[in-house]
Amino acid sequence: MNCPTCGAPVSSDATQCEHCGSRLAVVACPSCFGMVFAGAKFCSHCGAAISRTEVPTNIKELCPRCRLNLEAVLIGKTNLLECPKCQGIWADTDSLQKIYADREEQAAVLGTAAPLPQETGFETNFHYVPCPVCNKLMNRVNFAHCSHVIVDVCREHGTWFDKDELRRIVEFIRAGGLDQARAEEIYELERKREELRTAQISGASMPMSSGSSNYYGDVGTGLASAAGHLIEGLFFK
Repeated sequence: MNCPTCGAPVSSDATQCEHCGSRLAVVACPSCFGMVFAGAKFCSHCGAAISRTEVPTNIKELCPRCRLNLEAVLIGKTNLLECPKCQGIWADTDSLQKIYADREEQAAVLGTAAPLPQETGFETNFHYVPCPVCNKLMNRVNFAHCSHVIVDVCREHGTWFDKDELRRIVEFIRAGGLDQARAEEIYELERKREELRTAQISGASMPMSSGSSNYYGDVGTGLASAAGHLIEGLFFK
């Protein structure tokens, strides 16, 4: 493939031309949020028609990685902020919940389209990055605890996805990943309830494992609050 600006040869997975710096690929698929080559009419990941509109905005929010101004884009019907350099994506809480709900509905209608992603090892050389809105350091979260995609989450404002992470999350949801996450949460709740029953019978207090107090708080998928209500119902009635 060749850069449409300077004509230099580029690899098919390149997002910027190494010679002139022109952007070659952008997030433009309204279905899977995959990156596609500039000028493409259909997504190379899922085949959906491309729908991307750059939106003028006065918002001055900085990329957590590059510290450049984020650009507002409309992908299909979803408003997102995108870094023009690293191709990371910022999704506020409302936009993210809509993405999750829409992809779960698609999964229910179409069935599981692909196997769940397998663990490939987590990044060890990392640093925490600030929220573009409040500038506080965000939590690093394994999305749904079993997706093997680590995202940066500000509970109040939204989630930061590095390049291609949002597409991987969508694939995880379509493959039934949230159903698996819910099943694992229910299993964990039942296990803790049995521990509590055993402790009550023996007259001992139930030990809490390290980090258990925020086990559900870091999910960042909308499942956390539901799990929290289940915990209250099981443990504190």
